[in-house]
Amino acid sequence: MTADLARRVWQHREGFGSDFTHRYGLHRLVHAESHETILQAIAREKALKRWPRAWKVRLIERGNANWNDLYDSII
Repeated sequence: MTADLARRVWQHREGFGSDFTHRYGLHRLVHAESHETILQAIAREKALKRWPRAWKVRLIERGNANWNDLYDSII
């Protein structure tokens, strides 16, 4: 969760701020959601973390079937 998605994605690409993304070489933004409040965003993030991987893959593929990097569309 972040208030500045473009900056956060840039940080991930540069290897800052997340051991997970650095460790696994994750550099593409394939899904993002916007929420009205921080509380809604936190609740959604917690819910998604509990989802099985297959559900997450289906969520991504519904909105981004080719798993394209969405970074250029947010900067």
